[in-house]
Amino acid sequence: MSKRKIKGPVLKVGNLAQIRSGEVEFGDLTLLVGAQASGKSIFLQLMKLLVDRHPVFAELEQQAFNWQAKDFDRLLELYFGESMSGIWKADTEVEWLNESYTKDRILNRQGTRANARQEKMFYIPAQRVVTMYQGFPRPFTGFDAGDPYILKSFSETLRVMMEQEFSNGRSQESHVFPRPGKMSSVLRSQIASSVFHGGTINLDRKSLRKRFLLEVGNSELPYMTWSAGQKEFMPLLLSLYHLLPSGNLPKKDSVEWVVMEEPEMGLHPRAIQTVMLLTLQLMQRGYRVVISTHSPVLLELAWVIRFMQKYRCASDDLFDLFDLKRNAAMKEIFDAALQKEFKTWFFDRTDDGVQVRDISSLDAGDPESGTSSWGGLSEFAGRAAEVVSKVVAAHG
Repeated sequence: MSKRKIKGPVLKVGNLAQIRSGEVEFGDLTLLVGAQASGKSIFLQLMKLLVDRHPVFAELEQQAFNWQAKDFDRLLELYFGESMSGIWKADTEVEWLNESYTKDRILNRQGTRANARQEKMFYIPAQRVVTMYQGFPRPFTGFDAGDPYILKSFSETLRVMMEQEFSNGRSQESHVFPRPGKMSSVLRSQIASSVFHGGTINLDRKSLRKRFLLEVGNSELPYMTWSAGQKEFMPLLLSLYHLLPSGNLPKKDSVEWVVMEEPEMGLHPRAIQTVMLLTLQLMQRGYRVVISTHSPVLLELAWVIRFMQKYRCASDDLFDLFDLKRNAAMKEIFDAALQKEFKTWFFDRTDDGVQVRDISSLDAGDPESGTSSWGGLSEFAGRAAEVVSKVVAAHG
């Protein structure tokens, strides 16, 4: 391990799937960038398994999945997905919080507590849209055995939450969004304007099965007729309901980590800004947030806030960044953001496999191309600017 000063938790892997070597130190917000199939999801799913292996085992057993406690390959296929046992090689090395994890240690059930079902990490997968079957979250058993665990667990969590909050026995309430008490009024307004464009979401209790309906004017639209961005955002919205409880509780039970894979999918840049605001509220509530992304917009947020921290700027400038009116609730969120640590890591494909590099400075003048191009996310924009400058010089 390097001699640099370590502040946050660190996950280190070697020879795992396509990752040759990776050492990620997590901040309060950690961004992971890199091309498709560069190992970001495998890296994050492994982290989830290390953090929550006892709850994972308990869930697999409760759902009656067929695996033996000492069969590591079977565990890998049930957890990462069918045919994924090969990601763990003979020379794979894993270190989490300065402790090494072998196959035997991961499988070890000693130390399981009575509260082993309490997860510390809430994982929002990239494939979240498939959790919505006919407009409502699927149960765990509604997926194939070979589907990734994080997908099944995520969907089941949302389904249980909806059943608890909207159960027939407790309430006939059908209004899902906007919903008072769930996040700040400013953020509800941002979601309404940037994602649902003034529409409201209700729970249909008239048909033979529960489903979400988007009410726009006099029309009630079923889930399959929504825009791609609205479909992608709905599981995110339910996740926020789960993570931002009503009342005086700042956060959800034992959850310490929130992982979001590609939250920008299907969203207009204005809606991505709303996702950034929601991320800042999660951080203010005390969560560590980890996001894998292909969007330069999210990196722009990290770059601006790091710049503001360097020059000790006031949080008022963030109202200008997001084009928001000043208000006390958002000022608390912005004030908290300026006290947080932002880290960015690039999963860089090389001839020798994927190497993970620290590009947290996001310095466009850095001689290292991975940092200056933000892991390739700003590369095309830079070339476009060069071409335009060349054209102007030649024909101006």
